[in-house]
Amino acid sequence: MPKKSIKKIKKEVTKIKRGNGGSLFLEVKKISKDAFLPEYMLNTDVGLDLRANETVGLYPMEQKAVKTGIAVKIPEGYVGLIRDRAGIVSKMNVHTAAGTFDSAYTGEVSVVLVNLGESSVEIEKGMRIAQLVIIPITRVKVQEVKSLIQTDRGERGFGSTGFKERLNEFNKLAKDIE
Repeated sequence: MPKKSIKKIKKEVTKIKRGNGGSLFLEVKKISKDAFLPEYMLNTDVGLDLRANETVGLYPMEQKAVKTGIAVKIPEGYVGLIRDRAGIVSKMNVHTAAGTFDSAYTGEVSVVLVNLGESSVEIEKGMRIAQLVIIPITRVKVQEVKSLIQTDRGERGFGSTGFKERLNEFNKLAKDIE
């Protein structure tokens, strides 16, 4: 059997993943007849809006999985990430818990919501509750090493590149100006 070049194999895989005109398709199956298909509200949106297919109450600090009534088939070589919608966060203080869908999962999409507010909230059927962002993935090989190359950030963790450091730098500059 003749060997194919890597370039030729990549072209074949791309043809499988993409439909007519090079478009990438998210296959969606309605599990519930009154479910809503995911949709981009604007042409510039990054995430597809997902809607609740049930009405659910959330007490403060409570977390629940909310059904969408749909199943999806993420294209191979991509991942679907569940993200917050700014509106539900700012108006209700409801956030999504991490959600990752790979191309092997074809069950119902549920969105885990958590109420971080001080009041109970109601998630109504049909409400836009989260975004599904589809991005390409790269698989890596894991290689154990004895040490890592040193960087400017190094081992400084959470918040190390945030506001506090910038404020300290600003205060130093202000003293130099005085």
